[in-house]
Amino acid sequence: MSPAVVSATVAVPRQPWIRSARFDGLWILGPPFVALLLVALLPPAFRTTGRMPTLAWLVLVVFIDVAHVYSTLFRTYLDPVRRHRYRTLLWVVPLACYLAGAALYWHSSGWFWRALAYGAVFHFIRQQYGFLRLYSRQETAPDWHRQLDVVLIYAATLYPLLYWHLSAPRNFVWFVAGDFLHYDWPMGRLVLSCLFGLLLMAYLGKEAHAWQRGQAYNVPRNLLLLGTAASWYVGIVLLNGDLAFTLLNVVAHGIPYLALIWVTSQPAGTGRGRARHWWQGRTGVVLFLGLLLGLAYVEEGIWDGLVWREHAPVFGWFQQLPTVSDSLYLALLVPLLALPQATHYVLDGFIWRRNS
Repeated sequence: MSPAVVSATVAVPRQPWIRSARFDGLWILGPPFVALLLVALLPPAFRTTGRMPTLAWLVLVVFIDVAHVYSTLFRTYLDPVRRHRYRTLLWVVPLACYLAGAALYWHSSGWFWRALAYGAVFHFIRQQYGFLRLYSRQETAPDWHRQLDVVLIYAATLYPLLYWHLSAPRNFVWFVAGDFLHYDWPMGRLVLSCLFGLLLMAYLGKEAHAWQRGQAYNVPRNLLLLGTAASWYVGIVLLNGDLAFTLLNVVAHGIPYLALIWVTSQPAGTGRGRARHWWQGRTGVVLFLGLLLGLAYVEEGIWDGLVWREHAPVFGWFQQLPTVSDSLYLALLVPLLALPQATHYVLDGFIWRRNS
């Protein structure tokens, strides 16, 4: 998410909510803390091993992670105003992503998944930065305060990721085994941990200083930073379990993104007679979520039938599809199936710009 996203919603005085304290608390700021609570309630085996129950995989990976990818449709292809504004971009980006992906996969499937994984990581990091900019948009703090906030939001995500890279392979991966580079360096991990601790203390000191000077306390910004730092640290550094990592990673990212898409996908125009999108209103919520869940299920079913063959009980009908093993066909098929993700990552850098 680009930092220049514009919210067309009402802010509570003195607190820069995107929509309201209740909405933001439930759907944008609350998910990381809910995920942390759920992880705390998990049996120990699911916090320290690669075990992943099928039902948990279906809910987290398919119905949240994959579904949130398709929510971009509501701010692009399904929005007539933005579809016209980005008409060139909306066909150039998927075409370019597919051609680049097919060429890369043909050269090396490992490098294809690595490129996709690092693209996803960049997207995840930038989303937290974008939310920080949203929740800081009304502040008149000194420049060094703002700069420290930016450094911390990046450190809250980059520190766990670098810790992961400087560790032996763990019980979880981003997409497939080997997609991240690893070099086991204990001293490097220790140095990173110390630096991150110092940065946290600097931030706390800055907030205490601002409070003593009578400056307004920015509740959503602090909740965002706390939730980001805690969820990324616990999921990647503190614990070493696939279910714990996936739960914290997916819930903290996917649900806020869905909420932001929903609340900012407002009808074009102004006035009482402005047109409404078909996904607006209470009935629209059902249509909105129903379409996303349906698309996510179908996509993963095709993946499982043609490529993975890992979740037959979940995708029974799709098991009738032939398994693709030929290297040329895979080079053409896999980038096509991954195209919604790749397009989502690239378009996300454009659709949140100011006046978009």
